[in-house]
Amino acid sequence: MAGPTRTCVGCRKRAPASELVRFVVAGSWDDFRFQPDPNRRLPGRGAHLHPDPACFAQAERRRAFGRALRFTGVADTGPLAEHIRSVSMPRGTTDDQAARPDHDPAR
Repeated sequence: MAGPTRTCVGCRKRAPASELVRFVVAGSWDDFRFQPDPNRRLPGRGAHLHPDPACFAQAERRRAFGRALRFTGVADTGPLAEHIRSVSMPRGTTDDQAARPDHDPAR
Protein backbone atom coordinates (compact mmCIF):
# COMPACT_ATOMS: atom_id res chain seq x y z
CA MET A 1 0.00 0.00 0.00
CA ALA A 2 1.35 3.38 -0.99
CA GLY A 3 0.80 6.40 1.21
CA PRO A 4 -0.69 6.53 4.70
CA THR A 5 -3.11 3.83 5.79
CA ARG A 6 -6.12 4.38 8.04
CA THR A 7 -8.68 2.11 9.69
CA CYS A 8 -12.34 2.31 8.72
CA VAL A 9 -14.49 2.91 11.83
CA GLY A 10 -17.23 0.74 10.31
CA CYS A 11 -15.62 -2.52 9.21
CA ARG A 12 -12.29 -1.98 11.07
CA LYS A 13 -10.26 -2.87 7.95
CA ARG A 14 -7.13 -0.93 7.07
CA ALA A 15 -7.00 0.82 3.70
CA PRO A 16 -5.07 3.63 2.02
CA ALA A 17 -6.33 7.00 3.24
CA SER A 18 -7.15 7.94 -0.37
CA GLU A 19 -9.83 5.19 -0.48
CA LEU A 20 -11.56 6.35 2.71
CA VAL A 21 -13.74 9.37 3.52
CA ARG A 22 -12.42 11.53 6.37
CA PHE A 23 -14.97 13.22 8.63
CA VAL A 24 -14.86 15.50 11.66
CA VAL A 25 -17.27 16.81 14.28
CA ALA A 26 -18.47 20.33 13.47
CA GLY A 27 -21.03 22.67 14.93
CA SER A 28 -21.91 24.62 18.04
CA TRP A 29 -22.57 23.49 21.61
CA ASP A 30 -26.16 22.50 20.91
CA ASP A 31 -25.91 21.38 17.28
CA PHE A 32 -23.10 18.94 16.51
CA ARG A 33 -22.88 17.06 13.22
CA PHE A 34 -20.45 14.73 11.50
CA GLN A 35 -19.15 16.62 8.51
CA PRO A 36 -17.36 14.90 5.62
CA ASP A 37 -13.92 16.30 4.83
CA PRO A 38 -13.10 15.13 1.28
CA ASN A 39 -10.19 17.60 0.98
CA ARG A 40 -8.75 16.49 4.35
CA ARG A 41 -8.28 20.08 5.51
CA LEU A 42 -10.87 20.70 8.24
CA PRO A 43 -9.46 21.25 11.73
CA GLY A 44 -10.01 18.81 14.54
CA ARG A 45 -9.73 15.12 15.13
CA GLY A 46 -10.76 13.12 12.08
CA ALA A 47 -11.96 9.59 11.56
CA HIS A 48 -12.17 7.53 8.38
CA LEU A 49 -14.88 5.45 6.76
CA HIS A 50 -15.21 3.49 3.53
CA PRO A 51 -17.62 5.23 1.11
CA ASP A 52 -20.01 2.31 1.52
CA PRO A 53 -23.46 2.47 3.15
CA ALA A 54 -22.80 -0.92 4.79
CA CYS A 55 -19.73 0.43 6.62
CA PHE A 56 -21.73 3.51 7.67
CA ALA A 57 -24.54 1.34 9.05
CA GLN A 58 -22.07 -0.89 10.87
CA ALA A 59 -20.35 2.13 12.45
CA GLU A 60 -23.71 3.50 13.60
CA ARG A 61 -24.75 0.15 15.04
CA ARG A 62 -21.46 -0.22 16.91
CA ARG A 63 -21.56 3.45 18.05
CA ALA A 64 -18.05 3.83 16.67
CA PHE A 65 -18.28 7.49 15.64
CA GLY A 66 -18.09 8.86 19.17
CA ARG A 67 -15.24 6.57 20.19
CA ALA A 68 -13.20 7.29 17.08
CA LEU A 69 -13.55 11.04 17.50
CA ARG A 70 -13.38 11.00 21.32
CA PHE A 71 -16.73 12.75 21.32
CA THR A 72 -19.37 12.44 24.01
CA GLY A 73 -22.83 13.59 23.09
CA VAL A 74 -25.28 13.22 20.26
CA ALA A 75 -24.31 14.38 16.79
CA ASP A 76 -26.31 14.53 13.58
CA THR A 77 -25.14 11.85 11.14
CA GLY A 78 -27.29 13.22 8.28
CA PRO A 79 -24.59 15.18 6.38
CA LEU A 80 -22.20 12.23 6.53
CA ALA A 81 -24.89 9.73 5.48
CA GLU A 82 -25.86 11.95 2.52
CA HIS A 83 -22.21 12.26 1.45
CA ILE A 84 -21.67 8.48 1.68
CA ARG A 85 -24.83 7.86 -0.34
CA SER A 86 -23.82 10.34 -3.07
CA VAL A 87 -20.25 9.02 -3.31
CA SER A 88 -21.26 5.35 -3.33
CA MET A 89 -23.95 5.76 -6.02
CA PRO A 90 -22.78 4.52 -9.45
CA ARG A 91 -22.26 7.21 -12.06
CA GLY A 92 -25.30 7.94 -14.21
CA THR A 93 -27.88 6.87 -11.63
CA THR A 94 -30.12 9.07 -9.54
CA ASP A 95 -32.83 8.80 -6.94
CA ASP A 96 -34.46 11.98 -8.22
CA GLN A 97 -37.93 11.37 -9.69
CA ALA A 98 -37.65 14.51 -11.86
CA ALA A 99 -34.73 13.01 -13.78
CA ARG A 100 -36.74 9.96 -14.84
CA PRO A 101 -38.86 10.23 -17.99
CA ASP A 102 -42.63 9.88 -17.54
CA HIS A 103 -43.13 8.45 -21.01
CA ASP A 104 -42.34 5.07 -22.46
CA PRO A 105 -39.16 5.47 -24.59
CA ALA A 106 -40.23 2.49 -26.76
CA ARG A 107 -43.21 4.43 -28.12
